[in-house]
Amino acid sequence: MDYEQFYQDKYPPGVPREIDLSKYQSMVDVFNQAVKKYADRPAFSALGVTLTYGELDVQARNFAAWLQNKTNLKPGDRIAVQMPNVTQYPVVVYGAMRAGLVVVNTNPLYTTREMEHQFNDSGAKALVVLANMAANAEKVLPHTSIEHVIVTELADMHSPLKRTLMNAAVKYLKKMVPPFNLPQAHKLPAVLAAGAKEKLDEAKPTQDDLAVLQYTGGTTGVAKGAMLTHGNLVANLLQTRPLLEDNIEDGKEVMIAPLPLYHIYSFTLNCGIMLEAGAHNVLIPNPRDIPGFVKELKNHKFTSFVGLNTLFNGLMANEEFRKLDFSHMKMTSSGGMALTSATAKRWQEVTGVEIAEGYGMTETSPVVTFNPPSAIQIGTIGLPICNTICKTVDDDGNPVPLGEPGELCVKGPQVMRGYWQRPEETRKSFTDDGYLRTGDMAVIQEDGYIRIVDRKKDMIIVSGFNVYPNEVEDVVSSHPKVLECAAVGVPDDKSGEVVKVFLVASDPSLKEEELREFCRERLTAYKVPKLFEFREELPKTNVGKILRRELRDEETSKNA
Repeated sequence: MDYEQFYQDKYPPGVPREIDLSKYQSMVDVFNQAVKKYADRPAFSALGVTLTYGELDVQARNFAAWLQNKTNLKPGDRIAVQMPNVTQYPVVVYGAMRAGLVVVNTNPLYTTREMEHQFNDSGAKALVVLANMAANAEKVLPHTSIEHVIVTELADMHSPLKRTLMNAAVKYLKKMVPPFNLPQAHKLPAVLAAGAKEKLDEAKPTQDDLAVLQYTGGTTGVAKGAMLTHGNLVANLLQTRPLLEDNIEDGKEVMIAPLPLYHIYSFTLNCGIMLEAGAHNVLIPNPRDIPGFVKELKNHKFTSFVGLNTLFNGLMANEEFRKLDFSHMKMTSSGGMALTSATAKRWQEVTGVEIAEGYGMTETSPVVTFNPPSAIQIGTIGLPICNTICKTVDDDGNPVPLGEPGELCVKGPQVMRGYWQRPEETRKSFTDDGYLRTGDMAVIQEDGYIRIVDRKKDMIIVSGFNVYPNEVEDVVSSHPKVLECAAVGVPDDKSGEVVKVFLVASDPSLKEEELREFCRERLTAYKVPKLFEFREELPKTNVGKILRRELRDEETSKNA
């Protein structure tokens, strides 16, 4: 079937099938045009401070100048960025890009084991880390090739007096900063001040140059760096914008951004699409604090909202949230995990706005499909965005008919170059005719909209975050009292799925809490198994491979 031809007439009026992707040469180009065009407009807010586009331009320039003049870093070198949603994040990321560096987004909640793998795999030579997470960095740095460390504190973008008072309160009163000793580290305010005195010879990356190494487990538990070029990110920005056009007015949008910027979904949306549109991005550093989140929402006439199923439910359970003024809101988008129809219906009842669900992957920068806000179909992931071809295939790679499930495969300019230093993994991720295998089972409907029906991979999604069974099993099985184990995802009302581990103990004295504590020390919180089930044996194939699917099917039948 010719999917390119099939999709020609499937789009709402005004949404083109193909667009010109040559508008920008790089994300630096996107940034420079935005900060000049919207210099006086607010760009990013968090923790009581707002940076205008003009201020963002100056501070990012200062950081870039410091990197160029005060370090031995060269274009193409990798810099790890480990921060939550604070205004320092866009300063550091765009400063690094303007110096020609490749950004390695790092989850601030990573354990030392996870940090060490990512820093070493990427070959990062520099690290920017929030002080609250610096104690872990101290443990990891001697085992990495990182030469330059910049530490930032929560209030660093405030005025000097307020910065000092707020940072002292965070450290000494709230005790949110575990002690650390990094005498070689530079403090971000001092770095920006020093950079202001230096000249900048700004990098001019092309669409072919690497912009970001975004780590993902892919189809296995070993975290791999998806190589996203400037061209990939620029393409995804330009491809997605036409589907949102009726809901985005340049220089006038106020976007609520609770999803972490280090996650590719929020990175592209808030540091790409909304930045190019001159929007005011209101960053929420801790969306789990629902009362604090709602208090911040009261300060803004927000027009756009991005979230995921778990977060929508948490907010709607809050009485103060339901009392908010939603009269300015035009758009809500969802991604990262499946949106349930019950949540979508209730959100519309509470806010008056439908949720537009999309689909993407780290490997696709990330957007592949999206529901046009003017033609939303709840229960689907929408239509392929501009310049994107989707098809479904069987296990042998043959196309399947419309309406029948097959593995979703994607081709488009947003698809990654490959996995960093893993040519064999890259080769296995693509079909012979150049489509990326998503590992998700989908149905393409007669009207072109796509539904995800199952995951071919064994990946577990907890509150929108990918958890790879191999990684959990590696940790659990390393416990001296565990003989063998298998990790599966089981349904959970709060987080979509939670991790359950089935195991055979080699020592009958092993207790569940001992095992949970063991996991907490070695895995990020959302990866820690919520449930354990001790068994005499686990189901296996005739060659001894544990049958995860059989265990998952057992759980599914219990919940049916």
